[in-house]
Amino acid sequence: MALRKLVDQARKDNKEVDELRRACNSVNSFMSAIAGNLAGFEEASRALFAGDRRRFNFEIELWPDDVRAHVKHLSVGAFAQ
Repeated sequence: MALRKLVDQARKDNKEVDELRRACNSVNSFMSAIAGNLAGFEEASRALFAGDRRRFNFEIELWPDDVRAHVKHLSVGAFAQ
């Protein structure tokens, strides 16, 4: 029973980190599928996981408007407030 309580507490303690990681993975999956061959993809991916919104936006600036807009929409939850 004590182990179960420790696991439950760890889940609660790491909830925000886990949500942030899931959001980043989701954005990166879309970017990889749709924009994997576009200029700046690797750098944008690194910026995403580093939580560097400014660099991320800079790297996707030259992407097609619709792709860039959707990636920005998806990434709202990927950057810590």
